[in-house]
Amino acid sequence: MTDRSPATAHPSHRPRRTHHWRHDLVELAALFCAVAVADALANLVVHGPSGPVMLVASAVALLVTAGFHTWWARRHSHAPPPGRTAPSDTGAPTGDPATSSEPARSGAAAADAASDPTSAGSTALWRMRTTVRDEPGSLAALCTALAHHSVDILTLQTHPLPEGGTVDEFLLRAPQELASAELTRAAARAGGHSTWIERADAHDLVDTPTRVLGLATRTALDAAELPLALRQLLGRCTIHSIPATTLTGRPNAAAHAPVEGVLEATTMRLRDPSGGAITVDRPHLPFTPTEFARARALVELDARLGPRVPRSQDVLTLPEGNEITVRRADGSDLPAARAMHDRCSERTLGLRYHGPVADADRYLGHLLSPRFGRTLAATTASGKLVALGHLLWDGDETEVALLIEDDWQRRGIGSELLGRLVSMAVEARCDSVYAVTQASNTGMVAAMRGLGLPLDYQIEEGTLVITARLDTATVGTGPTYRQQAEQRPYESPRHQN
Repeated sequence: MTDRSPATAHPSHRPRRTHHWRHDLVELAALFCAVAVADALANLVVHGPSGPVMLVASAVALLVTAGFHTWWARRHSHAPPPGRTAPSDTGAPTGDPATSSEPARSGAAAADAASDPTSAGSTALWRMRTTVRDEPGSLAALCTALAHHSVDILTLQTHPLPEGGTVDEFLLRAPQELASAELTRAAARAGGHSTWIERADAHDLVDTPTRVLGLATRTALDAAELPLALRQLLGRCTIHSIPATTLTGRPNAAAHAPVEGVLEATTMRLRDPSGGAITVDRPHLPFTPTEFARARALVELDARLGPRVPRSQDVLTLPEGNEITVRRADGSDLPAARAMHDRCSERTLGLRYHGPVADADRYLGHLLSPRFGRTLAATTASGKLVALGHLLWDGDETEVALLIEDDWQRRGIGSELLGRLVSMAVEARCDSVYAVTQASNTGMVAAMRGLGLPLDYQIEEGTLVITARLDTATVGTGPTYRQQAEQRPYESPRHQN
């Protein structure tokens, strides 16, 4: 790869100075004049009638001049230097950053040298990605173009492309009044093309190595974190986990993916360690080989660690005095979940699965898989499973679902599970969750309303879809769900060991 460092993009060219005999003649004449003046002053001081007085006066004059010079230098030491107007090697003023003969500075240094955007008013964070030629000076030209608009470059990543060229990804702090279209035009004038830009937030201020290590840690602690880690690693995208077999037990043709994976512009396909495939779609922005390598490294980490679910649990006391234990569930709970299905009435199963009751057992393997979401189980003191709560990753949306055994309904278990599921959704930075039920399912409707979140209702052919917005909502007078989740980055805010 060609060296594209901004420090070497515009090397300084020093003109070769030619030596001339006239310079030596002028210097020799000045030396003779200085000697003559010194001899005249010495004769005047030694042989003149007021020699000592003149000597003292000369000393006083030198002291006064030195004192005045010191005072003047201290008073004006912090004044900004005047703009340089001497022509550079290219004939342009050296104060012009676009044509200066000095070495161009990288990223934030170039922008900071232009101006401090925070001193001029409020600022906005932007994420920008643009494609430039892989040649010396291309990055320096782009940084200089942004500096002209008082844009501070906070972070920079480069993604080399196999066919040539480089994708440069920036995190920018720009003046609030600067529009995204102006940033795009600035990148285009500097040679960038296929520019993509969107607003950023405080989470993007974390440097890339730290963010990737944090995602790897979350993936190591919980297998259900892999889809979320991929989404946070790759930005706004849609992730689908395709099982190896369908609900009827037949092989799923859509789950076929080669071992090495495939990168097709806006679609990434990876082999799922638990079977099947993981597809990632990002129509608005093509993937780069660097992003593909990072995603595959996370998937390989998940494969090496094998199945894992956090074993933390809570023991809760119901209003009537019975104790239940709330914990994470996985595939090992499949026999207990099927036994609970057998104890549930057809009405309860129909309200939960919205279809033939005979097909209910087919969904359990999918629901309990950490790859498709997180599941909470409520068990009695004797170990019998009496309730399940699911948080399901549905592409770029998130669904919540509850199933409570008939004998344990109307005891507050559903509200407790739902509150924990919503906290998990906030932890995953979901903007909303939705529940699909029927208008006659008053228990689920009451549990959603009990969250204290803004709700949207939509009814289609007897099916009720309730969507809860999580971004700015508060619960009662306490902190928001999002604030609670951010206090504990790796577990639900209401889930203790």
